[in-house]
Parts: sequence; C-alpha cells; structure tokens
Amino acid sequence: MAHMKVILATKIEGLGCEADLVTVKAGYGRNYLIPQGLAFEATPANQRFINMLQKKRAEREAAELANFQDVASKIAAITLELSLEAGEGGKVFGAITNQQIAEALSAQGIEIDRHSIDLEKPLKKSGTYEVPAKLHAQVTATIKVNLVVKGEVAEAAEAE
Repeated sequence: MAHMKVILATKIEGLGCEADLVTVKAGYGRNYLIPQGLAFEATPANQRFINMLQKKRAEREAAELANFQDVASKIAAITLELSLEAGEGGKVFGAITNQQIAEALSAQGIEIDRHSIDLEKPLKKSGTYEVPAKLHAQVTATIKVNLVVKGEVAEAAEAE
C-alpha cells in the first residue's frame, strides 16, 4: 500500500485540523483530498502554507472556545424544571435522559449536543441534580435540573 504525506487545508473529522501534516493512502490523497482543496501535497514549496493555516486554525479555535464559554455561562444561569408522571405505588413512567435535558435547554434557547451531557444514569426520583456537560476540551458546564415526580405528592397526601 502506497502512502503519501499531505498538509490539511481544513478540519477533517477523524483525520486532523488545518496545518496538520498527516499520512494518508495515496489514492485518498490524490483522488479526493487534493482535488477537493481539502489538502496540499507535503512538498517544500507548500510548507509556506503551514503558517497561514496555523494562524487560521488558532483564530477558529479561539472563536470556538469563546462560544463554548458563553454557552457555559448561560447554562450556569438557569435551572431546568422537568417533571415525570408516577402511577399507583409511586412507579415512575419513563425517566429523564440526556436527550430530554438537551431538548429542555433547546427550549431555553441554548443548543448543545446531547452526547456532551454526561448523565451517569437516567433520573427517576424527585430532587435537584447537577449534571455535568463537556462542551469543549477546556469548558465544562454544570446543568442544574430540578425534577418533580407528579403523583408522589398526591399519594403522600392520601396516605396521611
């Protein structure tokens, strides 16, 4: 198998970011990356592009970091109010998962990927929870979730 070295011009998921020198299979580099303008062949003449691409990458990463820090500050300022229904005997119907938390944040105008929410196990009991969300390598937000199980209150009143 023939391989070649290329300098990436853009961020490619699973391969690298701008200005990275990577080794790829020759066919992938010649037939896809280079014709699409996603990479340059790693020749001494193309080495001058590295400085320009590194500057572009630094600007993009700084903008992403600032955006994620802004999102983290918005998340810290709110508490999500979520509820579940409980039937006879206090058995809860369903659970609160990272999908429901992401949807509740979306309703508040905050868009984050549900996979970044680190929920160890689904929430099924009433209470206040602090759920971490890994937004960026350097930014972690804590989502405050107040869970109310409807039906528990009515059953507790009947028992008294």
